[in-house]
Amino acid sequence: MTTDIEETNGSVYAALGLPDADEMLVKAQLATKIGEIIKSRKWSQQQSADVLGIPQSKLSKMLRGQFRGISESKMLDCLARLGRDVQIVVGPARSSDSVGSIAVVFA
Repeated sequence: MTTDIEETNGSVYAALGLPDADEMLVKAQLATKIGEIIKSRKWSQQQSADVLGIPQSKLSKMLRGQFRGISESKMLDCLARLGRDVQIVVGPARSSDSVGSIAVVFA
């Protein structure tokens, strides 16, 4: 059995042609950061879920990349509950006919 591997320079979600690729990439980045913080604190999933105000089963799914039922807003709230400052910055328009971009930047 062989597996074909295709390299991508961008989002794996976009490479797969998913219609919500930008949203999925943002959620993946937020979930990764939440997981890193929890791991660095050596918290159990139940302890983390209690702090985040979500069921442990939902946290477990999110940390495994199954975050379709979790909003970006809830993930931002989780980061705030973990003591992180969250800022949303809307930049100036590039031009009147172009589409803007969405990116997550961790300071």
